Amino acid sequence: MNKNLKFEINYTCYETWDDVPENYKHLMTEARKAKDGSYAPYSNFNVGAALLLNNGNVIHGSNQENASYPIGFCAERTALSAAASLASHEKIKAIAITCSSAHNPVSTPAAPCGICRQTIFEAECKHKQDIEVVLMGETGEMYVFKSIKDLLPLHFDADFL
Repeated sequence: MNKNLKFEINYTCYETWDDVPENYKHLMTEARKAKDGSYAPYSNFNVGAALLLNNGNVIHGSNQENASYPIGFCAERTALSAAASLASHEKIKAIAITCSSAHNPVSTPAAPCGICRQTIFEAECKHKQDIEVVLMGETGEMYVFKSIKDLLPLHFDADFL
């Protein structure tokens, strides 16, 4: 017998900046600062990520392109690598991600790529704590997910190994 099933994704949508709680505004502002460090001469698509650690510290990451595209780094993985190096025992409470494009205004949130989703999930597993995911474009709505698992419903973890 075949079954048609579906996944349900739960998230909070803040329609305007004025609706956004202060803690998310602060973290998104940090992600925008991180975006300033982006190096994207090929795509002109700049991404910034800010990690909020449980101790209140914030770690930034930005995308870093390379003429040999496969060896560039996403902002999310740059921030996660920095956290693993600079604060390896500190748990991550949330990650805010924002982007902009020189070609088109970005008025909707852009979700992390598959590799970044899996990497954020691994950080959740490592620290045994969900990581809130906060997404926003240059303008428009902000989405808040309670865990990366909401964006990666068929996640792969050590139980498969």
